[in-house]
Amino acid sequence: MNQKNFFLGLVSGIAIISFVGFIIMTVAYFQKSQDLSQTKNGNEPVAKEKNVAGPAQNQNSNAGAGQKADIKVTDQDWIRGDKNAPVTIVEFSDFQCPYCARFHQTMKEVMQNYPNQVRWVFKFFPLSQIHPYAQKAAEAAECAGEQGKFWDYADNLFENQDSFSDDFFSQAASRMGLNMNKFNSCVTDSKTAEKVDADLAQGQAAGVQGTPTSFINGQAVPGALPYDQLKSTIDGLLNK
Repeated sequence: MNQKNFFLGLVSGIAIISFVGFIIMTVAYFQKSQDLSQTKNGNEPVAKEKNVAGPAQNQNSNAGAGQKADIKVTDQDWIRGDKNAPVTIVEFSDFQCPYCARFHQTMKEVMQNYPNQVRWVFKFFPLSQIHPYAQKAAEAAECAGEQGKFWDYADNLFENQDSFSDDFFSQAASRMGLNMNKFNSCVTDSKTAEKVDADLAQGQAAGVQGTPTSFINGQAVPGALPYDQLKSTIDGLLNK
């Protein structure tokens, strides 16, 4: 009898473990499917394990395609192109995001072809939960900008995402010939982090939940749009 009870208990235990395992695998499958649906359009989503956006997120739940937002642009922002151009593209970006690197090249092509018709406004949106060097990269780029090298440094960062390390940002600045005393002092200045955090908060308030997210004349365009689609949007605005 004891042997029979033992085998019955063993079979029951195996059945329970198998059932629990099935449930876990099912949940994981649907979670992965949801993640893939968020990234298929070339947009790196905010990490789910923490509410990165915070309370401001409730003001505008998600910057979906076509959603309008009034994004303030000031002289403190990094702008490439004619500041009085009829088309403004405000991009919220993360230097460690692979989709952002791809879109960065697309935007450079846009600026080559529309130097007087488009102004490109770059704003920081580091996804620190999934990109450990995103905040440091943004602060380093801000400091390079203080020496007139923001765009050169930004280009360098996107071209070398696989090389990011604690030492890389200083080495990159040194190779570019920046004044290292000024650069190092800037990196440790709390005002630099505050500038990055201010951009992040602005994006959160506008409903940005992934990178890259752009606002073309105030209209949200999430994801790494291909050049032809971006060109079509720009041409449509210019022809109005």
